[in-house]
Amino acid sequence: MTRHARNCTAGAVYTYHEKKKDAAASGYGTQNERVGKDSVKSFDCCSLTLQPCRNPVVTKEGYLFDKEAILEYVISKKTEYNRKLKQYEKQLKKEEAEKAELAAAEKEANLIKFMNREKNITNTNKGSESGPSTSNSVSNLANGKDKALPSFWVPSQLPDAKISKVEKPDPTVYCPISGKPLKMKDLIEVKWTLVKDPDDKKSLIAKENRYMCPVTHDILGNAVPCAVIRTSGHVVTMECVEKIIKKDWLHPLTGDKLKEKDIILLQRGGTGYALTNQNLEGKHERPVLQA
Repeated sequence: MTRHARNCTAGAVYTYHEKKKDAAASGYGTQNERVGKDSVKSFDCCSLTLQPCRNPVVTKEGYLFDKEAILEYVISKKTEYNRKLKQYEKQLKKEEAEKAELAAAEKEANLIKFMNREKNITNTNKGSESGPSTSNSVSNLANGKDKALPSFWVPSQLPDAKISKVEKPDPTVYCPISGKPLKMKDLIEVKWTLVKDPDDKKSLIAKENRYMCPVTHDILGNAVPCAVIRTSGHVVTMECVEKIIKKDWLHPLTGDKLKEKDIILLQRGGTGYALTNQNLEGKHERPVLQA
């Protein structure tokens, strides 16, 4: 039976293909699969909802969001910050109260120690036949043990107290995609240019070609690099930027003067091609079968 026969069972080597096929069928081991076009969002979809944007806005890094979705995200983060801040302030008040209680207990302990010392001096002056008393104290705070043992009158010093210190929260809201600071004033409203096709009677979401470049009239898609002009919000192709805008740095529609920072590269979705996108590999971790 040859190696390439359909029912080849005489091979002396357990090949990589056979091992990979058996691992996929067994349900064990980590499986790496390439993500296709259907698993990556489109270029005009929100990075949070993964749905076409109704009121699109873009960050300085070029990530597209629906205005309603990003507003809900910012509000939720600020609400979470206020909740953590209240917990932090409550912890500070509790620590101050414990410090005051500890100071009062230490003051009372010093007073008792002073009274005992005065009592011993009085007994010594009276002069007894047995001499000064040298009785040993059975207190667990005597003979310097008060510095080593915890203060049992403070709740946080109890042996069974769980130390869960709340750190001071960060008031900065960060972008959920890039992780950089996010401010609402930095969001730029995006203006799409619709494709005018009188023969296409489909709704906007059902159309395959929805938007185009207002200058070159090229159809926009995941395979076409796009940029947002910050001053007006128009979306143009990078080919238009390189060949038209960068010649004299003038807005092709309004004639305004532009700068390098006014061109925001729009982060694309995915096409499934390695040349266009990176990190298109998905990892599915499953239980590992050990010998």
